[in-house]
Amino acid sequence: MTQKELEDYLWGAANILRGMIDAADFKQYIFPLLFFKRVSDLWDEEFEQALAESNGDLDYAQFAENHRFQIPEGCHWDDVRKKTVNVGAALQQALTGIEKANFEMLHDVFGDAQWTNKRRMSDEKMLDLIEHFSQMNLTVANVPHDIMGEGYEYLIKKFADDSGHTAAEFYTNRTVVKLMTQITDPHSSDSIYDPTCGSGGILLSAALHLKEQGKEYRTLKLYGQELNLITSAIARINMFMHNVDEFVIVQGDTLDNPQLLENDKLKQFDVIMANPPYSVKKWNRDKWLNDPFGRNIWGTPPQGCADYAFQQHIMKSLKPVSGRCVVLWPHGVLFRDAEGEIRRKMIAEDYVDAVIGLGKNLFYNSSMESCLLVCRMQKPVERQRKIIFIDAKEELRIERTNAWLEPQHIKRISEAYWQFADVANFAKVMSVDEVLANNGNLSVQLYVKQANTDVEHDTELLLADIKAGQVQINSALADLFGQLSEIGIEV
Repeated sequence: MTQKELEDYLWGAANILRGMIDAADFKQYIFPLLFFKRVSDLWDEEFEQALAESNGDLDYAQFAENHRFQIPEGCHWDDVRKKTVNVGAALQQALTGIEKANFEMLHDVFGDAQWTNKRRMSDEKMLDLIEHFSQMNLTVANVPHDIMGEGYEYLIKKFADDSGHTAAEFYTNRTVVKLMTQITDPHSSDSIYDPTCGSGGILLSAALHLKEQGKEYRTLKLYGQELNLITSAIARINMFMHNVDEFVIVQGDTLDNPQLLENDKLKQFDVIMANPPYSVKKWNRDKWLNDPFGRNIWGTPPQGCADYAFQQHIMKSLKPVSGRCVVLWPHGVLFRDAEGEIRRKMIAEDYVDAVIGLGKNLFYNSSMESCLLVCRMQKPVERQRKIIFIDAKEELRIERTNAWLEPQHIKRISEAYWQFADVANFAKVMSVDEVLANNGNLSVQLYVKQANTDVEHDTELLLADIKAGQVQINSALADLFGQLSEIGIEV
């Protein structure tokens, strides 16, 4: 199957639901059904292969060892397809059965959609969806893992486009993710963590980065936590669709209840890449004041903005030597006074490695400009007590409200980061002391000066222009007042 055929097929399932439920809710029905069909077709494919290997031994072909996932009796796709009434109940029973039979890998993976609510999803509509998915053979032979993974990512992107403001919860611009991966440069033996992992795209980018380089990617250890139950299920399915099994994705509030622990302390990782929800107002600040995990390293952020709570959680979760992170933030984290003391302490302890200013519209469904804050627990000698600032706001392509980084943009930005040298009007290396002298302000524009693109103006010429303009305005106003006076209107 071609990529285009798969994409059209997957999006066709969403169109069946259009008008019945909100577009923002499509994902909680389509993704579980797609995964259920994939699991069933994989099981059939593995059964046929085992049957051929054993010269037709049916018992051997059903052995658990021959199957990636177990499907209990009565829980196969074909079992549900035979139903004509109470289809939702049959589907719910099948999904629950598969989760229980594969509990360690698949518990809660199908989410909590209301399959039995006929007012929301009638038998007729359920049958339409099941028949639509039944038309396509989703075996590995017909849809290899890389094609399946790309198709799944396509569907995530389409749902993000279709669901408005809720999209940012589970989708980060994949071209920005590519840049983040180039900067952290994951190695085959690394552990990768995303504390607000959404649909898992950032974690998968590390595996794809190694795969593109021809390196071993299956030894990577991927970890994520996600607040939303449905989104965390989507992330886990995303891993399976890309044929990645070495991962741990948990559901819960990262600030209030971090779940990735080791010996009752936060587990630490080689690489952290994240796009946390920004300016979160509803968070447990009182608990953070005496955080049991010691994450208030440099202080407690204001109630109205939890950005530096996430940033400190990330720093606390890094391994002390190899740990490195890149976090996508709005520009406010670079200069806001409310978090100034926290930011200054982070800079003074020499953790900030780079600040990269990105252009507008790269935050999903938001026109605001974004930035990448890059930190290292232990910098190479040549980078110590220094920070590189990169002004990459022009390095993007915009069409209407959509923006993305082209390969040449990613290449230029990542090369500037790694070369760690001044580039006129683009990159500037500053000492930590110089930044602290600016009160710890990390705004890129403070350090990377832009060339005048039009005629050079000195201060005196600009003042002369302003004064001349003021004279013209005063003259025009006097003329206007005179005309009004002539017709009897006094001003």
